Amino acid sequence: MTVLDLTQSFDASFADKVAKESGQDLSLCYQCGNCTAGCPYTFAYDLPVSKVMRALQWGQKDIVLTCKSIWLCATCKTCTTRCPNGIDVARIMDVLRQMSRRQGYAPEKKIKQFQDSFLDSVKKHGRVFELGTMLRFIARSRRLTDLDLGPKTAMKGKLHFRARDICGREEVEKIFARYQEGLDE
Repeated sequence: MTVLDLTQSFDASFADKVAKESGQDLSLCYQCGNCTAGCPYTFAYDLPVSKVMRALQWGQKDIVLTCKSIWLCATCKTCTTRCPNGIDVARIMDVLRQMSRRQGYAPEKKIKQFQDSFLDSVKKHGRVFELGTMLRFIARSRRLTDLDLGPKTAMKGKLHFRARDICGREEVEKIFARYQEGLDE
Protein backbone atom coordinates (compact mmCIF):
# COMPACT_ATOMS: atom_id res chain seq x y z
CA MET A 1 0.00 0.00 0.00
CA THR A 2 1.31 3.38 -1.01
CA VAL A 3 1.08 6.14 1.55
CA LEU A 4 0.91 9.62 0.13
CA ASP A 5 2.14 12.71 1.84
CA LEU A 6 -0.53 15.06 0.61
CA THR A 7 1.30 18.14 1.81
CA GLN A 8 4.37 17.31 -0.31
CA SER A 9 2.56 16.93 -3.60
CA PHE A 10 -0.25 19.46 -3.09
CA ASP A 11 -0.78 22.05 -5.83
CA ALA A 12 -3.46 24.48 -4.68
CA SER A 13 -4.06 25.96 -8.12
CA PHE A 14 -4.41 22.64 -9.96
CA ALA A 15 -8.06 21.98 -9.09
CA ASP A 16 -8.95 25.58 -9.93
CA LYS A 17 -7.29 25.31 -13.35
CA VAL A 18 -9.12 22.06 -14.12
CA ALA A 19 -12.43 23.56 -12.93
CA LYS A 20 -11.93 26.64 -15.07
CA GLU A 21 -10.87 24.73 -18.19
CA SER A 22 -13.61 22.10 -17.88
CA GLY A 23 -16.34 24.45 -16.69
CA GLN A 24 -17.20 21.99 -13.91
CA ASP A 25 -17.56 22.52 -10.17
CA LEU A 26 -15.27 19.85 -8.72
CA SER A 27 -16.47 20.50 -5.18
CA LEU A 28 -19.85 18.95 -6.06
CA CYS A 29 -18.30 15.47 -6.15
CA TYR A 30 -19.04 13.74 -2.85
CA GLN A 31 -17.54 10.38 -3.82
CA CYS A 32 -20.75 8.42 -4.33
CA GLY A 33 -18.84 6.14 -6.72
CA ASN A 34 -21.54 5.98 -9.42
CA CYS A 35 -18.96 7.06 -12.02
CA THR A 36 -16.65 4.21 -11.12
CA ALA A 37 -19.44 1.65 -10.84
CA GLY A 38 -20.66 2.42 -14.35
CA CYS A 39 -17.32 2.84 -16.10
CA PRO A 40 -16.69 -0.04 -18.54
CA TYR A 41 -12.90 0.46 -18.27
CA THR A 42 -12.50 0.47 -14.50
CA PHE A 43 -10.90 -2.98 -14.74
CA ALA A 44 -8.03 -1.48 -16.76
CA TYR A 45 -7.55 1.77 -14.80
CA ASP A 46 -4.75 2.30 -12.33
CA LEU A 47 -6.99 4.83 -10.54
CA PRO A 48 -10.78 4.44 -10.67
CA VAL A 49 -12.66 7.55 -11.80
CA SER A 50 -13.83 8.38 -8.27
CA LYS A 51 -10.21 8.34 -7.05
CA VAL A 52 -9.14 10.55 -9.94
CA MET A 53 -11.85 13.00 -8.82
CA ARG A 54 -10.71 12.83 -5.18
CA ALA A 55 -7.04 13.28 -6.07
CA LEU A 56 -8.10 16.22 -8.20
CA GLN A 57 -9.99 17.79 -5.30
CA TRP A 58 -6.88 17.35 -3.14
CA GLY A 59 -4.69 19.12 -5.70
CA GLN A 60 -2.62 16.03 -6.49
CA LYS A 61 -1.45 17.23 -9.88
CA ASP A 62 1.36 14.73 -10.45
CA ILE A 63 -0.75 11.74 -9.44
CA VAL A 64 -3.63 12.76 -11.69
CA LEU A 65 -1.62 13.81 -14.74
CA THR A 66 0.57 10.71 -14.69
CA CYS A 67 -2.16 8.14 -14.14
CA LYS A 68 -3.03 5.82 -16.99
CA SER A 69 -6.76 6.12 -16.37
CA ILE A 70 -7.11 9.51 -18.03
CA TRP A 71 -5.59 8.05 -21.22
CA LEU A 72 -7.66 4.87 -21.16
CA CYS A 73 -10.97 6.74 -20.75
CA ALA A 74 -13.09 6.12 -23.84
CA THR A 75 -15.19 9.25 -23.22
CA CYS A 76 -18.32 7.11 -23.37
CA LYS A 77 -19.88 9.52 -20.84
CA THR A 78 -21.35 6.78 -18.66
CA CYS A 79 -19.73 8.51 -15.68
CA THR A 80 -21.32 11.80 -16.70
CA THR A 81 -24.81 10.35 -17.08
CA ARG A 82 -24.55 8.55 -13.73
CA CYS A 83 -23.33 11.55 -11.72
CA PRO A 84 -26.16 12.67 -9.40
CA ASN A 85 -24.71 16.20 -9.28
CA GLY A 86 -24.53 16.67 -13.03
CA ILE A 87 -20.74 16.83 -13.18
CA ASP A 88 -19.46 16.21 -16.71
CA VAL A 89 -16.77 13.79 -15.55
CA ALA A 90 -15.90 12.79 -19.13
CA ARG A 91 -15.18 16.46 -19.89
CA ILE A 92 -12.87 16.59 -16.87
CA MET A 93 -11.04 13.45 -18.07
CA ASP A 94 -10.62 15.10 -21.48
CA VAL A 95 -9.24 18.27 -19.91
CA LEU A 96 -6.84 16.17 -17.83
CA ARG A 97 -5.58 14.42 -20.99
CA GLN A 98 -4.98 17.80 -22.63
CA MET A 99 -3.16 19.11 -19.54
CA SER A 100 -1.12 15.93 -19.38
CA ARG A 101 -0.09 16.35 -23.02
CA ARG A 102 0.82 20.01 -22.54
CA GLN A 103 3.01 19.19 -19.57
CA GLY A 104 4.81 16.39 -21.34
CA TYR A 105 3.26 13.42 -19.58
CA ALA A 106 2.19 10.49 -21.74
CA PRO A 107 2.03 7.37 -19.59
CA GLU A 108 0.17 5.49 -22.32
CA LYS A 109 2.51 6.08 -25.23
CA LYS A 110 0.53 4.11 -27.84
CA ILE A 111 -2.70 5.95 -27.04
CA LYS A 112 -0.91 9.26 -27.46
CA GLN A 113 0.62 8.05 -30.73
CA PHE A 114 -2.81 7.04 -32.02
CA GLN A 115 -4.35 10.32 -30.87
CA ASP A 116 -1.55 12.27 -32.60
CA SER A 117 -2.09 10.31 -35.83
CA PHE A 118 -5.84 10.85 -35.66
CA LEU A 119 -5.52 14.60 -35.02
CA ASP A 120 -2.89 15.00 -37.79
CA SER A 121 -5.37 13.50 -40.23
CA VAL A 122 -8.24 15.72 -39.08
CA LYS A 123 -6.01 18.78 -39.26
CA LYS A 124 -4.83 17.95 -42.77
CA HIS A 125 -8.10 16.76 -44.34
CA GLY A 126 -10.79 18.17 -42.07
CA ARG A 127 -11.81 14.59 -41.33
CA VAL A 128 -10.20 11.28 -40.62
CA PHE A 129 -8.48 9.57 -43.52
CA GLU A 130 -8.44 6.08 -42.03
CA LEU A 131 -5.64 4.58 -44.13
CA GLY A 132 -3.39 7.59 -43.53
CA THR A 133 -4.16 7.47 -39.80
CA MET A 134 -3.32 3.76 -39.70
CA LEU A 135 -0.04 4.25 -41.58
CA ARG A 136 1.00 7.17 -39.37
CA PHE A 137 0.21 5.14 -36.25
CA ILE A 138 2.18 2.14 -37.54
CA ALA A 139 5.13 4.41 -38.38
CA ARG A 140 5.06 6.03 -34.93
CA SER A 141 4.42 2.93 -32.87
CA ARG A 142 6.15 0.35 -35.06
CA ARG A 143 3.17 -1.81 -34.22
CA LEU A 144 2.20 -4.19 -37.01
CA THR A 145 -0.71 -5.97 -35.44
CA ASP A 146 -4.20 -6.08 -36.93
CA LEU A 147 -2.89 -5.69 -40.48
CA ASP A 148 -5.17 -8.55 -41.53
CA LEU A 149 -8.15 -6.27 -40.89
CA GLY A 150 -7.11 -3.82 -43.65
CA PRO A 151 -8.13 -5.94 -46.66
CA LYS A 152 -11.36 -7.04 -44.98
CA THR A 153 -12.28 -3.44 -44.23
CA ALA A 154 -11.34 -2.29 -47.74
CA MET A 155 -13.49 -5.04 -49.30
CA LYS A 156 -16.49 -3.67 -47.41
CA GLY A 157 -15.81 -0.16 -48.69
CA LYS A 158 -14.90 1.13 -45.23
CA LEU A 159 -11.25 1.90 -46.02
CA HIS A 160 -10.52 4.35 -48.80
CA PHE A 161 -7.14 4.60 -50.49
CA ARG A 162 -7.35 8.31 -51.25
CA ALA A 163 -7.96 11.08 -48.78
CA ARG A 164 -11.01 13.22 -49.41
CA ASP A 165 -10.87 16.68 -47.91
CA ILE A 166 -14.09 18.14 -46.59
CA CYS A 167 -15.60 21.37 -47.80
CA GLY A 168 -14.46 24.01 -45.33
CA ARG A 169 -11.22 22.28 -44.39
CA GLU A 170 -9.73 25.72 -43.76
CA GLU A 171 -12.20 26.24 -40.91
CA VAL A 172 -10.89 23.09 -39.22
CA GLU A 173 -7.34 24.39 -39.59
CA LYS A 174 -8.46 27.59 -37.86
CA ILE A 175 -9.82 25.55 -34.95
CA PHE A 176 -6.43 23.87 -34.57
CA ALA A 177 -4.69 27.26 -34.81
CA ARG A 178 -6.94 28.73 -32.09
CA TYR A 179 -6.24 25.73 -29.88
CA GLN A 180 -2.50 26.15 -30.43
CA GLU A 181 -2.75 29.88 -29.59
CA GLY A 182 -4.47 28.94 -26.33
CA LEU A 183 -1.56 26.67 -25.48
CA ASP A 184 0.98 29.38 -26.18
CA GLU A 185 -0.69 31.91 -23.82
